[in-house]
Amino acid sequence: MQPLREILLIDDSESDNFVHSRVIKKAKVTAKVTIKYSGEEGLEYLKTLIDEDYPKPDLIFLDINMPGMDGFEFLEHYEKLEINQKAGVVIAMLTTSTSPVDKQKAEKYPLLCHFDNKPLTKESLMKILREQFPGRFDD
Repeated sequence: MQPLREILLIDDSESDNFVHSRVIKKAKVTAKVTIKYSGEEGLEYLKTLIDEDYPKPDLIFLDINMPGMDGFEFLEHYEKLEINQKAGVVIAMLTTSTSPVDKQKAEKYPLLCHFDNKPLTKESLMKILREQFPGRFDD
């Protein structure tokens, strides 16, 4: 297994962030989990990661419903970042939404690789990692 450099959680829910970071840490798939509580915070954090001293995260877990900038608005702004700021970053949406409209809307974003309901489990985490990082997380 070749661990990820960093996983970024963008979610306004402290309890979800706690649970998701715990699942990630117990799975031992990265040494660094960064938490941002809004789309704006997540975007500002990513904008600061422009050179080798501040490498970007390998994986972002993004919530839909957040105050201010929601997950879809975040994706619209994210798509406008410089290519070197988003190259190689995998984005997965985790949500409590059961609306088929949200799933259909998510499918319109080519940068979004995965759409799933909360909470993140070890099984769902490993599925995403195996699909998006082939060969790095095989048993």
